[in-house]
Amino acid sequence: MQYVYFIKSLSDDFMYIGCTSDLNKRIAEHNNGLVPSTSRYAPLKLCYYEAYLDLKDAFKREHNLKHSGGAIGHLKNRIKNSLTMAMRTIPPPP
Repeated sequence: MQYVYFIKSLSDDFMYIGCTSDLNKRIAEHNNGLVPSTSRYAPLKLCYYEAYLDLKDAFKREHNLKHSGGAIGHLKNRIKNSLTMAMRTIPPPP
């Protein structure tokens, strides 16, 4: 299974979209500072994910979200309550 995921920093407005085959491991890597592009934004909260059977489908969706303002805008609107809730919850300690 492949996952496209959307994480948000609990310390500012930073948001990140990624793709992985091991969602729990990847979120832990983000929060432990092992991903250079997100290390300074920890703690990060998983707000949304989609599961795909095929890697090509997942990469296509990730690319679409990262490079199409309309796609990410639509997703943010669809999950606006989840994004708000993510800012109110405290993540577990690393």
